[in-house]
Amino acid sequence: MEISLLYAIIGFILAAYSVVANDSVQTLGTFIASNSQRFKWYYLWMAASSVLLFTLWYGWSLNGGDISYGRLNKIPYVEIQWYHAAAPAILLLLTRFGIPVSTTFLVLSAFASSIVFEKMLVKSILGYGLAAVIAYIMWFVIARFLDEKRSPIKKRHESYWRVAQWCTTGFLWYTWLSHDLANIAVYLPRSLPVSWMIAVSIIFTSFLAWIFYEKGGRIQKIVLEKSTTTYVRSATIIDLCYAFVLLYFKQYNDIPMSTTWVFVGLLCGREFAIASISANNYKIRSVLPIVGRDFIKMMTGLAVSVMIVLSIHYVFN
Repeated sequence: MEISLLYAIIGFILAAYSVVANDSVQTLGTFIASNSQRFKWYYLWMAASSVLLFTLWYGWSLNGGDISYGRLNKIPYVEIQWYHAAAPAILLLLTRFGIPVSTTFLVLSAFASSIVFEKMLVKSILGYGLAAVIAYIMWFVIARFLDEKRSPIKKRHESYWRVAQWCTTGFLWYTWLSHDLANIAVYLPRSLPVSWMIAVSIIFTSFLAWIFYEKGGRIQKIVLEKSTTTYVRSATIIDLCYAFVLLYFKQYNDIPMSTTWVFVGLLCGREFAIASISANNYKIRSVLPIVGRDFIKMMTGLAVSVMIVLSIHYVFN
């Protein structure tokens, strides 16, 4: 086996696990949080896996064997070196500390030119800001009428909201995957044969099973510490808002972006809106430490990504 192929396999496996373990909380976190007490983990896994397999094979058939949905048009395939495989290893390490690092920055920075990296950063900043503003406006209105603790869903309406959440999560999961599959496809040839697709499908669904068994892992804390995210009605609204923001940027251009930043921006805007109109002790000063911790973690991941880019362009190359 050629050493470059070995690096490609290692990089792909590490990236695939990191994408599922670190990033899937963005789309599946509220789904897990609001359903883990009601359904067995393997039912939730089977539902998520069906959407995952559809997205993989639909993208493969639609784009001539390329599963990245065009997100790698500006990043040509290169022979994989050891430092390409090291990027997801660093991501995996940070994930174990519960840090919501951007997989897009940390993995694709090892392949992207400085110009493409700059465009990725600008697009991600716009995504963070837009998600925060939209979430703030939505919840500033919604939170005045929606109180999950004092006015829970009526029993006769709960099944409708449950169905709505599952459908919304499926839509979000598909939209998110069409962005983030580029983070693992970058290690693979741009046109995959059927045998490779079968292997990719097995690896992905296996990692996904582990995440559901672990109920989201350590990164799930980011969702659980936010207000009312374990309620199916709030979870449905969060997912729907997030899905439409991602859909907008998916159509905007084919430059990859950090979906992690969009997700954190969404939760940030939502928390500030709830605190703005809260009648109890949950005020802006209570939100700032939570939002600040998430922002510092994001900046930590960005700093590591920038160091990887500089090292590759000015040291290894």
